[in-house]
Amino acid sequence: MTDTILEMRSIYKEFPGVKALQDVSISVERGSVHAICGENGAGKSTLMKVLSGVYPHGSFEGDILLDGEPVEFRSIGDSEGAGIAIIHQELALSPYLSIAENIYLGNEKQRAGFIDWNATNLEAAKLLQQVGLQENPITKIADIGVGKQQLVEIAKALSKDVKLLILDEPTAALNDSDSEHLLDLIRSLRDQGMTAIIISHKLNEIKAIADRVTILRDGHTIETLEMGDRDASEDRIIKGMVGRDVDHRFPDHASHIGGELLRVENWTVHHPLDRERKVVDDANIVVNEGEIVGIAGLMGAGRTELAMSLFGRSYGTNISGRVYKRGVPISVSTVPKAIANGIAYSTEDRKKYGLNLIDTIQRNISIAALDKLVSWFAFVSEAKERIVADGYRRTMNIKAPGVGVLTGKLSGGNQQKVVLSKWMYSDPDVLILDEPTRGIDVGAKYEIYTIIDRLADQGKGVIVISSELPELLGICDRIYTLSAGRITANVPRAEATAEHLMQFMTKEREKTRA
Repeated sequence: MTDTILEMRSIYKEFPGVKALQDVSISVERGSVHAICGENGAGKSTLMKVLSGVYPHGSFEGDILLDGEPVEFRSIGDSEGAGIAIIHQELALSPYLSIAENIYLGNEKQRAGFIDWNATNLEAAKLLQQVGLQENPITKIADIGVGKQQLVEIAKALSKDVKLLILDEPTAALNDSDSEHLLDLIRSLRDQGMTAIIISHKLNEIKAIADRVTILRDGHTIETLEMGDRDASEDRIIKGMVGRDVDHRFPDHASHIGGELLRVENWTVHHPLDRERKVVDDANIVVNEGEIVGIAGLMGAGRTELAMSLFGRSYGTNISGRVYKRGVPISVSTVPKAIANGIAYSTEDRKKYGLNLIDTIQRNISIAALDKLVSWFAFVSEAKERIVADGYRRTMNIKAPGVGVLTGKLSGGNQQKVVLSKWMYSDPDVLILDEPTRGIDVGAKYEIYTIIDRLADQGKGVIVISSELPELLGICDRIYTLSAGRITANVPRAEATAEHLMQFMTKEREKTRA
């Protein structure tokens, strides 16, 4: 007989005009890792917010049973008191406080009415050891990376005697090494008797760590699979998520590559603080008309630094080198000059740098090309702006009732479509896409790939930076590899394999001319 720690029965949750959850049920076994999969907007995060009290009892229909007993959580404090902790995709840490202060914020160690800092730091150090983080408890959060911040969040949960840990996209912003360390920690906690619910789009990670997986689609429970069963394949999970068989992860595309569009010669970028350190070292790149060119490299190889420095020198100092478009030298010394010369850059952090989340879809789409919308009196025509934005909403399949919706209300995949719409409206010749499918589901990824193919078919040059080698192999015509800031290979699609690319990504070679 199974030992069930959590049951959620027939959960219904509605927002104005939207049925977010409809008769969703889930059962989680004690001491297991239970994954929840679904496309953006399927209801995964909403379900977990119902469980954790973010949406209080009374704001939804259905029953929650913890250890076989009905519970009614009216706040996060109630669920934490019952041993449930949720770690959201957007980490809730104060960058200006120390690790120890963040761990015990709201749960301070006290003596005689005052915070006992010795006890706080000592207990924090024990928790850091438990999660495998070798950092001084007095280190500020701002001084550690995102991977370590995830571990601090878990340490914070452990400080509250958690028995059910919920992790929402825990590896979305982590590199391969940090992701593997985090998954090892979750396995270790499971072996110690803790139960974990993990929401993730990374099916390979779910296959590696989950005992069971529940699939949601359009606010409904589709099925729950035992991951040890032979038929619990990635293809079956994807079919459950998107409602159809996905025979191909990438759209079929016939490339029509034209003449040289962009050439970057001897591009060198120094670190903005350590001006002696080269983060991009004498890079040479060519992009042709109608070509999709990938850039592969491990974390810290210089991929984003290369892209940002080309886009108006948004990163780096003491930048040298030459940029040509169709054989003519161009200046990319400022962002306006880069845009004017037909170069656009879609950042890897769309929430922080790519979008204004508290403004509408309409405003976000028009912001990079407002000059196209200026009326006779030098004012932006709101009517024109609305027509343009609504056109992109339809052609890009942005799932929103209208362009007046705040962009922050959209799912990750739809936010990414808004970013792409913004740059498409600026009509660039070269579009640099930095991690264009990070944090979005397989269905939305396919739509993004289709958009990339469409841009190439229009004769534009597309540069795709991605941490996922299968993605680059699936959509690119050529792939450059970066290691320690240097271009180490220029590999045609016909010769590209993950193993071949990784060889060049992990060691320096003689620099390769474009």
